[in-house]
Amino acid sequence: MDPTHTLSVPIVHEENICLPLVVSAVSKYWSIDLPLREATEIAKKYSHMKGSILMEGVELAERHGLVAIIANSSLKELKKMIDIGIPPIVILPGIKDVVQHASLIIGYDTTEKTIFHYIPDPDKIGAIPEDRFDEQWQEDDRLMLILIPQDIAEDVNSFDEKKIKSNRLCFLAEKLRLQGKVTEAETTLKNALEINKSNSTATCLLAGILNDMNSSQALTYYERTIELNPKCYLAYRGLGNYCLKLKDYQNAEKYYTMALQINSQRFAPIFKNRGLARYEQKKFDGAKEDFKKYLEQMPNAYDKNSIEEIITQI
Repeated sequence: MDPTHTLSVPIVHEENICLPLVVSAVSKYWSIDLPLREATEIAKKYSHMKGSILMEGVELAERHGLVAIIANSSLKELKKMIDIGIPPIVILPGIKDVVQHASLIIGYDTTEKTIFHYIPDPDKIGAIPEDRFDEQWQEDDRLMLILIPQDIAEDVNSFDEKKIKSNRLCFLAEKLRLQGKVTEAETTLKNALEINKSNSTATCLLAGILNDMNSSQALTYYERTIELNPKCYLAYRGLGNYCLKLKDYQNAEKYYTMALQINSQRFAPIFKNRGLARYEQKKFDGAKEDFKKYLEQMPNAYDKNSIEEIITQI
């Protein structure tokens, strides 16, 4: 490991759905202790939520002196941030039943060509090959969030202001959606697209909202997302979900397969959904294989017993 390309980020363990671990760690890196009590109070708006709401953490950090920039970036830009002493947060694919997650990047190795992720353990560091990292990062349009003090923000001016504003609205829209304010979230995403019509994050999020509303307009936005980012796993998965609801099992299988070709480890329930689509087409061997893969990736799935029963009956 080349120490000149690694940042020393404090180890933290306390977190909350409104104070994600990565936001807490970055804030402590800048010598700012974000109050868990404040985050706990905000979290009452999300009583039935699991995971974390990144935008709530961002806004909490901003209230305590940091500046947030949400940009579409690149490996070169990410390394530049590390080299000037800024640990960036990136949006990456999730695993099991988590569709995406935020990861804090603390360094890179030019010899081994690896990227280092923050792990809250003093004896561990998460290393991932650079090419695999970039491939996964691309799935969510290489989104990068940096939280920095005001005096440093004035020196970080290489980002596209329109994209920053548009991306922020995407994060805000997701927060509104989680609060049940769907109409406001939809309006916010349309505003994001007015600022940057090429924002694939906005088109995909908007498609998801329209899909939940059973609106055929979802198709237009999913297709637009794929035009903007052909590696957008979430758009193909969304199209699969849309078709499954319509009982268009052939196309549901097709889109789920396209998503899995991009990333077969990202979201285990997609195997169950493709299994259902195959089952309805009487493709029993394929359905059985998918159900087994679902349980391989989710051995403690809530519906494990019912899926195992289906497998034995096929």
